[in-house]
Amino acid sequence: MEIDGARVLVAGATGVIGGAVAAELRRRGARVALAGRDPGRLAEAGQGLGGCPTVRFDAYDLDGCAGAVTAAAQALGGLDAVLTAFGTAAFGPARATGDDIAEHLMAVNALAPAAFLRAALPLLGDGGVLAAITGVVAERPQPGMADYSASKAALAAWLDAVRREARPAGIRVLDLRFGHLDTGFADRAVAGEPPAMPPGGDLAAAVRTAVDALAAGAARVRPGPAGAPVVEDRAR
Repeated sequence: MEIDGARVLVAGATGVIGGAVAAELRRRGARVALAGRDPGRLAEAGQGLGGCPTVRFDAYDLDGCAGAVTAAAQALGGLDAVLTAFGTAAFGPARATGDDIAEHLMAVNALAPAAFLRAALPLLGDGGVLAAITGVVAERPQPGMADYSASKAALAAWLDAVRREARPAGIRVLDLRFGHLDTGFADRAVAGEPPAMPPGGDLAAAVRTAVDALAAGAARVRPGPAGAPVVEDRAR
């Protein structure tokens, strides 16, 4: 996909990673629509990127997630890519994690991103891209993060299946499995305290790699041997 001139919806654009990806897309010439939950932060983000169209959504409203895609497509005159960059974390042993927290994680981290991407499927043409940030826990579940890991793995499994379904139509599916980045995400967990973590990776490098992978129609980005993000052209 050619980034210059591409019409891209970034859901979760008021977050650190989503905002940085949106800014990088704009820098490379994309036309971007932003989706977020907080109206004030969303308006500020849109103004900061030169008046990008904005759409509000709530991750618990799956119909509203789909509606945000429709609204963004109307504002941009179509869509070439949709990227979801939102989620939430929770920490603590599985035995102490309440069912309400487990349900919340699955709704925000799996069902809502899938609702965005499902709604985008009929709107994308040959060369279109669906993309989502899952994180390295999708393939390396961690103790003290069982339900968080499971919610991200559920989204990753959904992406893998949709990648094969969408291939005949020329639509690519990108799974962004970043390692730990210092964005403050873990400190905003809905339950528990984050464990001690190593220093975060280079956010700017991760964002550049994400946009490169979007342009290349790659299958995945995951941490390489030295921790730097690596693009995989084909899913394994």
